Amino acid sequence: MAKQPLHTQFSSIQAVRDALRSGKLSATELARSALDAISESSLNAFVHVDPELTLAQAARADAALKAGNAGPLAGIPIGHKDVFVTRGWRTTACSRMLENYVSPFDATVVSRLADAGAVSLGKLNCDEFAMGSGNETSFFGQVHNPWDPNRIPGGSSGGSAAAVAAGLLMASTGTDTGGSIRQPSAFCGASGIKPTYGTVSRFGMIAYGSSLDQAGPIARNARDLLELLEAMVGFDPMDSTSLESCNGEINGGARVRSRFEAALARQQQKGERPLEGLRIGVPREYFNDGLSADVAQAVEQALQTFESLGAIRVDISLPRTELSIPSYYVIAPAEASTNLSRFDGVRYGHRAAEYSDLEEMTSRSRFEGFGPEVRRRILAGTYVLCHGYYDAYYLQAQRVRRMITDDFQKAFAEHCDVIMGPVAPSVARQIGDNREDPIADWLADVYTLSVNLAGLPAMSVPCGFSAEPKLPIGLQIIGNYFAEGELLAIADCFQQATDWHQRTPGQQ
Repeated sequence: MAKQPLHTQFSSIQAVRDALRSGKLSATELARSALDAISESSLNAFVHVDPELTLAQAARADAALKAGNAGPLAGIPIGHKDVFVTRGWRTTACSRMLENYVSPFDATVVSRLADAGAVSLGKLNCDEFAMGSGNETSFFGQVHNPWDPNRIPGGSSGGSAAAVAAGLLMASTGTDTGGSIRQPSAFCGASGIKPTYGTVSRFGMIAYGSSLDQAGPIARNARDLLELLEAMVGFDPMDSTSLESCNGEINGGARVRSRFEAALARQQQKGERPLEGLRIGVPREYFNDGLSADVAQAVEQALQTFESLGAIRVDISLPRTELSIPSYYVIAPAEASTNLSRFDGVRYGHRAAEYSDLEEMTSRSRFEGFGPEVRRRILAGTYVLCHGYYDAYYLQAQRVRRMITDDFQKAFAEHCDVIMGPVAPSVARQIGDNREDPIADWLADVYTLSVNLAGLPAMSVPCGFSAEPKLPIGLQIIGNYFAEGELLAIADCFQQATDWHQRTPGQQ
């Protein structure tokens, strides 16, 4: 068995930070041990590693620690999903189209984490242009689930979740357009959060669906998620969708931290029933014939744990849940069709070697550069935006989106404080299972898509395992707008009462 990185000896980012600041450990030692583990890994979680760049960041973190002016994440080893542009490391969106592209600037998320002192170990594998549910569309090959290498890690942030679950790094960035942080976190036994749309900058994040994409972190537990989210959240004038304020509060990491600590203080005051009075909405539409028995049982046990902590279960209805699938798969491809039109073989990206004129150069370059799933979504999106179909499909999908949002707001206003249920209908499937039926993966997103359509914050936390084979299961926790701090506090309370998040591959 390969030697584990030094950071795996610690339970949290806080514990590693204490060791670094006391001088018991150095950022360079942490980085070297992680790079060694990555080089021995067979998961294919990383697509670009540059030890020189990583060790230079680690040396700066050590210097800051020695000088006493280190940032809150100084020396913490992380990685970035390969849709965040980065100086030095290649940024390819795991596509042939951008196979050798190196950005002249960093994405805002990347620069903010670097300013906090985090040390990047490299770029993480993902579905091509974040389009997929199993990391099977990557130009650089399949990522393997650390619990079973014959199974998918989920997507599109599969490399990020697999690397965290395998202990290759402490945390990673991901993006969530229709569940792409929550689903791989659930399949790999990690914790992940998608914040409220607009609270984390999208500048420098290669766009898939601009009104749906949101960056967020993946880590082992809720408190580690808070550490990263605190650095990531905040207004960015370079992003036209970035929010300056959230219900009157300045949009920044301090807002998330203060709400987390306030919720934690309220829990502590309540003693043995820290979640006394918390109303958990359980949508009846999430528990139907499509949900596997293993997932249903694990989610039910998690809900019973919350009840033992004082929470109240409330039966609710989100009647348009199933409509999220057709709505999403009209809106997202339409936005993808527009966003990916820039990759034409003229300015940057792949250009075909043989062509007779400009039109043929563009069409050949796009056909060669994009994989089948990306081409499928571009074609679908172009179709629904065509004259004669725009009103019938795209505008209708936007109307349904508004109704889905209204369903959530009615539930929060009248019945519950948070909503809980499964992340996915089943555990991670075998690699290649849906190769002949790509629509099957689209249907499996039924529990996650509506959250993105509504722009709400939501997270996944480990809540159990299937019977046979033993594979992780995730619980989805959905909150109202700007409730990231409260969600993390609720998840932390659950993780103090359970140990699912502490299980590692090979141990159930």
